[in-house]
This record gives sequence, C-alpha cells and structure tokens, in this order.
Amino acid sequence: MNSAGHSKATAPRGLELTPFRGLRYDPDRVGSLAAVTSPPYDVVVRPDGLHHLQSADPYNIVRLILPEAGTPAERNAQAAETLRRWRAEGVLTPDPEPGLYVYEQRDGDGLVQRGVIGTLRVSEPEERLVLPHEDVMPHIVADRADLMRATSANLEPLLLTYRGDGSAAGTADLIERTAGRPPLLATTTEDGVHHGLWSVTDPADLAVIRGELSAHQALIADGHHRWATYRRLRAEHPSPGPWDHGLVLLVDTARYPLRVRAIHRLLHDLPVAKALKALDGSFRVRRLDVPLPRAMDALAEAAEQGNAFLLTGDDGAFHLVDRPDPALLDRTVPADRPEAWRTLDATVLHATLLDHVWRVPDDPAHIAYIHDTAATVDKARRDGGTAVLMHPVHEDVVRDLARQGVTMPRKSTSFGPKPASGLVLRVLDL
Repeated sequence: MNSAGHSKATAPRGLELTPFRGLRYDPDRVGSLAAVTSPPYDVVVRPDGLHHLQSADPYNIVRLILPEAGTPAERNAQAAETLRRWRAEGVLTPDPEPGLYVYEQRDGDGLVQRGVIGTLRVSEPEERLVLPHEDVMPHIVADRADLMRATSANLEPLLLTYRGDGSAAGTADLIERTAGRPPLLATTTEDGVHHGLWSVTDPADLAVIRGELSAHQALIADGHHRWATYRRLRAEHPSPGPWDHGLVLLVDTARYPLRVRAIHRLLHDLPVAKALKALDGSFRVRRLDVPLPRAMDALAEAAEQGNAFLLTGDDGAFHLVDRPDPALLDRTVPADRPEAWRTLDATVLHATLLDHVWRVPDDPAHIAYIHDTAATVDKARRDGGTAVLMHPVHEDVVRDLARQGVTMPRKSTSFGPKPASGLVLRVLDL
C-alpha cells in the first residue's frame, strides 16, 4: 500500500484497545499461580534466575518465554510444542468470552498500580500514537519475532503508559469499580507483590474504555523490543488479521505514577582496574569503601550535579566517577540532538566512555544489561568484569524526549512495577 493510502486509512483512528479471549493457567492444575509466573523475559537474570523459576513449578511460564535447547530453532519449536501440550492437557485454558482485563499490582510499601490489559492496534511510527523512548537491538527483535511466529502467541504484555489528566475519568472510575469486585485470580509472588486480575466484558464498559483511549498517545515504558516485534510481524502478515494487534498493559500515570529505575551495565572483558586507568583524568574518580546502599546514595548525590557513574569489580570497592571533562564531551557526544539527550548519563556512557574511552562494543558478547543492582555487583566481582551502576532518569525527561521523536540509548530506563508474565496470555487462534 502506498504511503498516502496508508495514511488515509489509519491517521484518524487513535489508540484502539480491543478485547480478546485470554488464555490463563487453571489453578487446579498447577502448584500455585505465583509459582508459574515470571518477571518479563529480559528481567530474568540468566542462568540463576531462569533455573530458579524452572524449578519453582514444571509449568512456569519461563518454559515458554525463555525455552532452553541447543539452537534458536530448537528453542522456538520447543516453546510451540510446550504451549500446544499445556493447552491440550488443560493446564492453560481460554476464558469463555473476549474481554479486557483490569490488572492490579500492590506491594507492602503502599504502591498500588492498576491498568487495563488488551490487544492494541499496531500503529506506524508516523502516526505518533505509540512513542518509543529507547533504541532496540535488532538481534533481540529477531529472536522475539521467531518465538512469536513459532507459538502464534503474545506470551506476555508490554507496558504502555498514558496521561489521563482527568480526561479519562470514565475509564479510571471503571477500573476502580472493577477492582472492588472479586477477582478472576489473585496471587502474591515471592517479591511480595500482590497481583489481581478482573475481566471486563460488558459492551458499555468496553465502549467507555475504547472511546477515551482513542484520544491519547501512549509511551512505551517497558517492551520496546516486543513492540518492534509486533510491527515486524504485522508487516509480514495479511491485514486485516490477528497480527494487526499486540498484547499490552496500559497504565494512566496521572493516576498511578510508575517508578523509574536504572538498568546497569556489566562489561564482561574489562577489569575495573583497567577501566579506571583508561579514564586518565578525564573524569573525577573517588574510591568508596562503603556498603552498596551508601555507595548508591553517593551516586544519587553526585547525579544531581551532572553525569555520574558507580564502578566496581574484583577489587571489592566502589569508584564514583563524575565531573567529565567538558572538552571530551564536546568531542564525543553528537551535537545534533536536544540538550536533554546530550546530557543523559546513558548518552555519555555510550558515546564517551564505551565508544571512545573504553572502546567496548555494544553487543551481548561484551555488555550485559541487568536490572538488579546487587546482582550486577556480584557478577562483576565474581567474574572480574566491571559493573557500571546508573542513576535513574526522571519520567518527565523520558516523555518529553519521546514526544520530540528522540530516542534514548537502549536500556536507559526501567519503568515499574512491570506486569508479571504468566497471568494472561494471548494466542492468535482464539
């Protein structure tokens, strides 16, 4: 289809969230609902976290989202066969009718997050409806696409946010009202987060949600690679068809602000002593012989004044790296982006430190991206690499850059709480 025709067909449509028949675990067939759930695929720390989840229950969702076999093709075939078998055995069963799902997460610190799970029409970037804020890695998109093709399923929702600002009051009231009813499922995962899920099937309720969301943009909070995968698969398949939509959780952050955390880097082949030596006065470096929490406090304090990073490795100490040489930044940071992008810690890390000072390629053989701070430190100290601990970016900065069409360096942020995988799945043949 030519671009003019495509624009004519899609431009006025807005966000379209569609009901679907969810596929869910039968609680009578598994040890517990908590034991079959998992964090999103990219948060599971291999291999420790993967093996822990596999051993939690033979039906844990990681056997679908992160299958283990000798080759990628064998992994995907295994996931497809596992999904087919679990459906045939009644371990996973479809809900009786299509609906949207209200999803609640609640923790012991008073956080409550509620949103709506449904299938969202996959739009084109030029429609400016679903805004990315990070770049993606092509090999991960290819990997997720192969898995989705093999299983003909969306196995876990990505996380999108929008700002209701009082203009989605009907949806907000409906979510609150629904969450006051007995849930379809309720479980508490080992991290202490309580999860609840409710179905919304009444046509009038569905019309309220659909009408209000059509006036909003969404920001991708978590799941850039899955959204890119949805776009790739939609382009590959005839339209209209099931690949026109992808599974998402939409959260109104005007009512339920998300937490924004950093994603840390583990440089496999760069010992911390070598990393520090290569700085050669281009950054200020201070050694901190303190526990991790105090080191992170020092990082937060330094980050208020400018770019700052915390390094650690097999020497057992933390090294606070801040105050970069302005001339070095002028030479290494691209000048063709907004100031807010040029001064991001992730920008300076990648453009200045990784590309110029340390010369570390941004590929899986050299860099791992890890959400858990303590796990990053432990791996660096055990394996002899360098952990680069980051300070989080504020959500407003992320959203403002996204609205300008400017993407941040990949894995710059971690929004949460993330939806648990395994509570509701979407298969394309229902």
